[in-house]
Amino acid sequence: MHVRNPITELMSDTQKPSSVPATPKSQKWYASWFDSPYYHILYKDRDYAEAQLFMDNITQYLNLPDDAKILDLACGKGRHSVYLNQIGYDVTGADLSENSIQAAKKFENEKLHFTVHDMRKPFDEKFDAIFNLFTSFGYFENDDDNIRTLSAIKDSLTETGFAVIDFMNVDFVVKNLVPEEIKTVDEVDFHLKRYVSEGYIFKEITFEDNGESYRFTEKVKALQLSDFEALMEDAGIYLLDIFGDYKLHKFHKTESERLIMIFK
Repeated sequence: MHVRNPITELMSDTQKPSSVPATPKSQKWYASWFDSPYYHILYKDRDYAEAQLFMDNITQYLNLPDDAKILDLACGKGRHSVYLNQIGYDVTGADLSENSIQAAKKFENEKLHFTVHDMRKPFDEKFDAIFNLFTSFGYFENDDDNIRTLSAIKDSLTETGFAVIDFMNVDFVVKNLVPEEIKTVDEVDFHLKRYVSEGYIFKEITFEDNGESYRFTEKVKALQLSDFEALMEDAGIYLLDIFGDYKLHKFHKTESERLIMIFK
């Protein structure tokens, strides 16, 4: 008898497309890139064991009840959502990418649901915990949209709920930035160029496949802890704790790989 393993399926679910539709010029970069199948090909080697360790550590730290309702905000194809559901939680995964949500929906059950959602808008229901993971913040041009996102998270929490933002530690990233490299995945040579400009960290991604040339650009605001503190103050949010990695070690400004913030 075959037993379905959603985690294994997520790791292998990166089919190469025969063609990719053109992106409307008015579409934001994150809407086009995250909806592209090539996004999932490039990042298919993400560390699932590390992600699961983080979920184990953070849920234990927050001391969530066994039947807690969790929102995985900007969930992608749902790798964190699926695991959180496997360890017993009632999980909703939300993402702006319709393609990612469509792929994630095959894992739905009575306590796992996926929906297309703009993170700047609060949910009608309330959650015991809201997770925004793997640097899924800071895409917007306007700071007001970042404040709207934080306010929406706050408004979607129960009175006793907690929220978590897992962001890159900008100081560490800039210090260790690799300006250029070629990463080959599934016979596609992704040419990556990274740089800092005007308060943003850029990653230009160019490659060819099936006789077509492609170019995408990731652009994430270089938000430091002080920037988040200012945004959270404007949104009326209380920052409770800060960690520097997925094992929940203390945050060090220049040495920590991650900036993990617990707030409500």
